[in-house]
Amino acid sequence: MATVANTNVPFGAVATLRVVNAFVSVKESVTEWNEARITRKALSNLSDDMLSDIGLNRSEIANF
Repeated sequence: MATVANTNVPFGAVATLRVVNAFVSVKESVTEWNEARITRKALSNLSDDMLSDIGLNRSEIANF
């Protein structure tokens, strides 16, 4: 005989979890954007010869 688990969660728990997940997602997005910004800034400060040494050209910096 199969049994079904009856899982009850407190009222509002799902809504609270969704709000928390939204904040976590926004924080991760901002962190990722900032890391990419720092990388682009550092690469922009390199000379064309230095960029060539690492296999990049100036137009590829925007892809980071």
